[in-house]
Amino acid sequence: MNQLLDLLKTYENEIFIIASIGAIIMGILVIFWRNQETKSPLYLKKIIIPPIMMSTGALMFVFPYFRLDGQLILEAVIVGAIFSLALLFTTKYEVRDDELYVKPSKLFPVILVGLLIIRTFMKTILSQDISPGEIGGMFFLLAFTMIVIWRTSMVIHYLKFKDKEKVE
Repeated sequence: MNQLLDLLKTYENEIFIIASIGAIIMGILVIFWRNQETKSPLYLKKIIIPPIMMSTGALMFVFPYFRLDGQLILEAVIVGAIFSLALLFTTKYEVRDDELYVKPSKLFPVILVGLLIIRTFMKTILSQDISPGEIGGMFFLLAFTMIVIWRTSMVIHYLKFKDKEKVE
């Protein structure tokens, strides 16, 4: 295990660059995925499966290299909650053919790119004091917090819609 940690420390700059490129690619994929998501109606599985699948990433914390102390966890969760507000305020819903849809948002790609720029800037600053493994853990937790809050809001909207549908 120590050899792996030594190897990771040797290539920290390269890992930082690769992770940043990976974040940009993931951001582009999310923009396309979100655009496709607006073309089909919402249903519960579609809302809850992404955070469940993403939660498997928490297995990174099995390895000491990625573990966070309480302060870093709190910081990541707070920043994730703040960033989730951008998703919450730009997600609008509409009813079509008696189904609930997420409205396409022209602001979503702009906000996502803005969040990626902020993330990269934060990562550059944090990398001076925090190891790349901890930064990776923090940004996973930040993103997971954002997604869970956003998807919880979507579940609430979906359930309210279904309750209204039953009443009518």
